[in-house]
Amino acid sequence: MLNEVPAASGVGLRLSKGECLRLIDIDGGQTGDLVAFSTDGGERLSSGRSFDYQGTVRLSVGDQLWSDRSRPMMTIVADEIGRHDMFYAACTREMYALQHGLEDHPNCHDNLVAALSGLGIDPHPLPQTFNFFLNVEIDAAGRLAIVPPHSRPGAEMMFRAEMDLLVALSACPSSTCNGGAEPRPVGYEVLAAPSGLEHSSEDASR
Repeated sequence: MLNEVPAASGVGLRLSKGECLRLIDIDGGQTGDLVAFSTDGGERLSSGRSFDYQGTVRLSVGDQLWSDRSRPMMTIVADEIGRHDMFYAACTREMYALQHGLEDHPNCHDNLVAALSGLGIDPHPLPQTFNFFLNVEIDAAGRLAIVPPHSRPGAEMMFRAEMDLLVALSACPSSTCNGGAEPRPVGYEVLAAPSGLEHSSEDASR
């Protein structure tokens, strides 16, 4: 059953090892943040380990998201977009105040923290997120620029859990990340592993 992360809000969910999490850009051009923890809260998503072990900053099909204890947490098993980000931290109320002069703006950091707290763990400090559908360009000098997402209405990607996980999702409220548009919901669905995608985490590693 397709569920929704409401616009500018977050949700938390539990994934058992082998289950798949499908993310859908319902209206197109909407980005979001994903963060994962082990169920005891002792391991958390690590961008540095993920970049190190995958050898790329452009994570897509076959790549894995790794924990800070060097264990694979999730494998990307489907990806219609192919452009996501793990450089930019989750937006915060302080960021909106500093960069845009906006006070108490909805933000991914608070959404994710609230969702994870509701699952029974203390997520502080929040680790680097996987920013799905966020399109970031890197120029020759190493400068980063957020540009409109490639995702179109109905575009999707899917992850397989490589361990039991607590996962939080946020539908990003930043118009900068969403091609100038107001925030919209993101669809998600938890599924059993599809036939043909049951390869081991070792097979997916590079």
